[in-house]
Amino acid sequence: MDRNVEAIIGELKDRQDILDCLHRYCRGVDRFDRDAVRSAYHADALDDHGEYVGDVEGFIDWAFDYHARHQVRTLHSIANHLCDIDGDVAHAETYFTFHSVNREAPFQSTTSGRYIDRLERRDGRWGIVRRICVINGFGAFDPDGQAGDGYFVPSTRDRNDPAYMRPLEIDPARLARMATGTA
Repeated sequence: MDRNVEAIIGELKDRQDILDCLHRYCRGVDRFDRDAVRSAYHADALDDHGEYVGDVEGFIDWAFDYHARHQVRTLHSIANHLCDIDGDVAHAETYFTFHSVNREAPFQSTTSGRYIDRLERRDGRWGIVRRICVINGFGAFDPDGQAGDGYFVPSTRDRNDPAYMRPLEIDPARLARMATGTA
């Protein structure tokens, strides 16, 4: 097989494996499937999800507890997906929409934002090693468009946006605030 064709096929497989990783995450959170969520990350990953900043196991505990307390059911969908692959490291920006049926009013809500990820291929498996969740809109929860800005890394309309950070890292100050309970 021609070397160019092999390289193209290899890159297409990497892109599909990364997208499959993100789909496993969405399905896992919606189904409360710890193994599926865990399979999207490497064990040493860090996730900055606004109200939670820390390791994967803590994130899963937090996310499942949050969704169980506030929602009857959820649907995480992903849309636009940009992925820059450099060997065994990839940086991805993936738009998401989160629909929920809530336990209290408003009973239906939609949130939109972006997952900004640094992924690595280890032992042939792509997984998230750093994630920053950026919120762009809170729907029915937020009539003035500002809710959550205090919790989440801000979304900006310039190259200061975390989507441009290489390599993507979690702000140590945000990790420290979570560790001390001042997040």
